[in-house]
Amino acid sequence: MRFLLPALASLLCLSPVASAADLRVFPSEVVLGGPNRTQQLFVIEEEGARAVRDVTALVRYASTQAPIGSAVKVDAKGLVTAVSGGESIVTITYGDRRVNVTCKVGADAPSTPNFRNHIIPILTRTGCNAGACHGALAGKGGMKLSLRGYDPETDWFVLTRQALARRVDLTKPADSLLLKKAVRGVPHSGGERFTEESVHYKTLLAWLQAGAPGPKPTDAELERLEVFPPAILVKPGGPKINFQVRVRAIYSDGASEDVTNLARFGSSEELVARVAEDGLVTPVGNGEAAVTVGFGTKVATLTITAPYPNELKSGAPAKQNNFVDEHVNQKLQLLRLPASEPCTDAEFIRRVYLDSCGILPTADEVAAFLKDTDAKKRAKLIDKLLDHPAFVDYWTHKWSDLLLVSTRKLPQPAMWAFYRSVRQSVADNKPWDKFARDVLTASGSSLTNGGGNYFVLHKDVSALAESTSITFLGTSIGCAKCHNHPLEKWTQDQYWAFANLFARVGLKNGDRGGEVLVQSQTEGDALHLRKGVAMSPTPLDGKPLPADSPVARRTYFTDWLTAPTNPYFAKSLVNRVWKNYMGRGLVEAEDDLRETNPPSNAALFTALADDFVKNKYDVKHLMRTILNSAAYQRSSKPLKENAADDRFYSRYLVRRLPGEVILDAYSDLTGVATPFDKITSAAGDATSPIGSYPRGTRAVQVPDSLATSQFLDAFGRAERVQTCACERTSDASVTQALHLNNGYTLNDKLRDPNSVVAKWIAEKLKDEEIVDRVFLAGLSRKPTEAEQKKFLDILADGSKDGAQSRRETIEDFVWAVLTGREFLFNH
Repeated sequence: MRFLLPALASLLCLSPVASAADLRVFPSEVVLGGPNRTQQLFVIEEEGARAVRDVTALVRYASTQAPIGSAVKVDAKGLVTAVSGGESIVTITYGDRRVNVTCKVGADAPSTPNFRNHIIPILTRTGCNAGACHGALAGKGGMKLSLRGYDPETDWFVLTRQALARRVDLTKPADSLLLKKAVRGVPHSGGERFTEESVHYKTLLAWLQAGAPGPKPTDAELERLEVFPPAILVKPGGPKINFQVRVRAIYSDGASEDVTNLARFGSSEELVARVAEDGLVTPVGNGEAAVTVGFGTKVATLTITAPYPNELKSGAPAKQNNFVDEHVNQKLQLLRLPASEPCTDAEFIRRVYLDSCGILPTADEVAAFLKDTDAKKRAKLIDKLLDHPAFVDYWTHKWSDLLLVSTRKLPQPAMWAFYRSVRQSVADNKPWDKFARDVLTASGSSLTNGGGNYFVLHKDVSALAESTSITFLGTSIGCAKCHNHPLEKWTQDQYWAFANLFARVGLKNGDRGGEVLVQSQTEGDALHLRKGVAMSPTPLDGKPLPADSPVARRTYFTDWLTAPTNPYFAKSLVNRVWKNYMGRGLVEAEDDLRETNPPSNAALFTALADDFVKNKYDVKHLMRTILNSAAYQRSSKPLKENAADDRFYSRYLVRRLPGEVILDAYSDLTGVATPFDKITSAAGDATSPIGSYPRGTRAVQVPDSLATSQFLDAFGRAERVQTCACERTSDASVTQALHLNNGYTLNDKLRDPNSVVAKWIAEKLKDEEIVDRVFLAGLSRKPTEAEQKKFLDILADGSKDGAQSRRETIEDFVWAVLTGREFLFNH
């Protein structure tokens, strides 16, 4: 039994009520351990499995004696209090609707507060063990607690035994310094944390009166949280009604209790909904937000949906090409967001070339596509691009960012071996599960088996575990190395159990320069940072590897990782690919998959992952599905009604092109290649010449992130130091403007005697042809009449002062197009 709001409740069940909105009560059955114990009822109106109104304070409550005898009483606010052993029925009435809740009362003796499940949560809720207080690395005021209570045993010792046990007084519990400081009965730099009338005070006092018992190995473990209501819908056009969230903890012994007053709450979108410390949710805007709930080591979320105040036009629904659109359109319909019109053919060809291959279509390819009348020409172009040589360059570069291919930690021969293995996998369209398996189980020479360099890059077992989690699971566990994760469910024990899966990777130098031999060893463990013991090797949320198993740990992990039932592996890759094409991950950031960061469209996320697994982890199949969707092929031009949407794909999201793509486009369009002839030292303080990259090598073909390029540095290329999508940035900067306006990169290419400008002049192209070529090649469209007149006038005026003036005018024209927003962004 539990001390704090010790209601033991069964699994949720709904008593159906005939009405436009159903009446739903939480919990649906009340079980109280003994007299004087209480349970607060929570009543909502519900439509389509979403709460639309909290009516707890509006309904009428009445207790009806059952055949066994009177057991409870209920007040006007819905607080049920046990009177005696037995069973009663509480009837909730709202208008013509009625719901009955069975209440059972046992005869248990009062229970003692549990240190692990009651006292630690109080210290966490009141901030006593937070990083800014006693949970700091050095503690505060001479007292050091574990951060957010990840080490209950040590915390109990600190509170009850350390400093001559001065913090507790078991003979006069109310005089304990632990209580006096918290209510500021004595000076306390942390201020008042609660009052003597609070539940927190009474719980701590009861614990002290019981002798301040410590945590026991037999304590029931927290298994999960139940959050009520599971989803909230703000009725469009109606008042924005507040909702009180209730949280129930379910323990390993089957017991449960209301822990709302101990839970931690947060909102993923403060502009949509705010949540107070007590769990009161206040809708403030339109869109969708996740309310995150934390208690102990568990987290949960509920979704609040607040549709936009739009009147959707009747008639044909938004276009649907495949199941992607079905899920996207359902979400748009729920949120009352209209979809933008389909993009034009000119917009589509430029967009899909850049998103799939990182290149611009040629002027001839654009012209041919625009003339083509085949209704299936977009699908055919998609198939063509997925087999394009530039596709291999582009996606090899992206996966090299992910895997940190660089001479920062690898010698040149090893870096090339790693790069070539990744490139071959992309060229072969190797299934993603096999790609992961080949990397994670690589053995032998790092020069022969390039995937083995993954382990050379991550020699430390902690770095290897953390990088693997982000790379192949899309989730970060780094915080759990030293303490339980503050934003996720991962504990420190889980971290070290996971890390121990990689403890038996052996490395030794080979006979050739830069060669390392990767081996699987039969001994060795990663010791828990705090406990100093080896945890059983265990995948995240998986089963531990039996101690007597002959299966190698890496093999065991990879079998778990690539199993179709793994909830993380497929979604991690789906989210990365979706982000590349749609501009925003279904989970954002793309490598931040966690329970407290739910997807913007959960049904779509699951459907894409299931389809990916069903099609044997075929990456191109996934890409083809996304590219053929109407959602991808929408215009980027916002409607008045969807201009505020940047999460639900009512339109294509405009974003700046990667630096490598811009630089390669400059080379292609000017006819002057970019030289990559120097490499920066790992320390970043020197450069040296290299002869590895022949002239004409494209930026996306350069395998090493240390290849010197001030342009790429300015435009946010990934340094490949840490496994994090945050390494690559798309933010605008003054440095970028200087490179475009005054830098040598584009200006020198235009001035080059072998540039396309010189060729046009030698071919004596007419001004009309020059304008058309620049627009078709750079923007994948023809100029409008106004644009054509404007630039023809400029070119004509610049030609009046001779050949040199004409050339400079053409250079300025090309420069203006290639530095404009329309060129630098994909739309």
